[in-house]
Amino acid sequence: MHPRLQILKAASAWALLCLFGGAGSAFAQSPVAPVQTLRIVGGLAGLHQFTRNEEPFWGKELLRLTGGKYAAEIVPFDRAGVPGPELLRLMQFGVVPFGTALLSNVSAQNPDLAAPDLAGLNPDLSTLRKNLAAFRPYLEKTLRDRHGVELLAVYIYPAQVIFCKNPLASLADLAGRRVRVSSATQSDFVSALNATPVLVGLSQLISSLNSGATECAITGSMSGNTLGLHEFTSHIHSMPVTWGLALFAANQNAWSALPGDLRAVLAQELPKLEAAIWSESERETAEGFACNRGLPACTAGRKGRMTEVASSVQDDKRRRELFASTVLPRWLQRCGARCSELWSQTIGVASGIKPNAAP
Repeated sequence: MHPRLQILKAASAWALLCLFGGAGSAFAQSPVAPVQTLRIVGGLAGLHQFTRNEEPFWGKELLRLTGGKYAAEIVPFDRAGVPGPELLRLMQFGVVPFGTALLSNVSAQNPDLAAPDLAGLNPDLSTLRKNLAAFRPYLEKTLRDRHGVELLAVYIYPAQVIFCKNPLASLADLAGRRVRVSSATQSDFVSALNATPVLVGLSQLISSLNSGATECAITGSMSGNTLGLHEFTSHIHSMPVTWGLALFAANQNAWSALPGDLRAVLAQELPKLEAAIWSESERETAEGFACNRGLPACTAGRKGRMTEVASSVQDDKRRRELFASTVLPRWLQRCGARCSELWSQTIGVASGIKPNAAP
């Protein structure tokens, strides 16, 4: 094993040991009651995917669904001492038996997995559903065969859209501006608009805008509101750049070692959890815009006074042009020759977009 991975594995195991009171097994045994407790690394702390869905499911629902036989302890990955880009490998080695990995983090080392959420590919949720459905069999097989990991669910965050400090009327107005991005594909999209992409973590987003290191930021419509972006920016563009997919998966040995009755419950209930998260993310995308604009429909966020820039016919045409001329070719360069065939057999069929073809 590479020395860096040995150090990472040991450090992450120690972090999880501190958090869960035991490591190296999918279960932690309660010293008080004979309840078997799963150890789960969840999604981003503070966001509704975690607080309204993941945490209640694992913390309460599992115990109810199994008649008190099984429970779970869950901690968000950004508070678990687990580096996001390494989470897939840590699941592969069994350090994290069950984990939630952001696709943008996973695809940094596995560019083929980025395909269903490339920037500019999915202008709406129905298009994303269609493209993900076309790609999901490959995703499941690749995680199983290459990484020894079982895909159990695919989660989604609200649409990742553009917030700006200064007025803009269209995508073309981003030219010359410094824009916060969180992935290579967002960087490709921003560069194609003649803007400068700046990779900034979510926790540094506000300070980056305040310091002038960035003038705009791509993030979720509601997560941006939760962070307080409506107090630091004036305009928000309605076009989704990406959607922020996340993979919930299990180490294959840990999954196989679960009692059959528990696997049956999870196989039945996790698709329902996935559907609930997708439905809420759709609602939150709309409510994020309402809150940032200060509309009455805002009930779960903080009301701002932002101007929403509606995506025009010209903007949508530009999106399609940039995807075909820049985003898709650059992804193919990172991914390698085999990915042209992969695209053609999966998302290319669903979207009608051919590699290196005009939109």
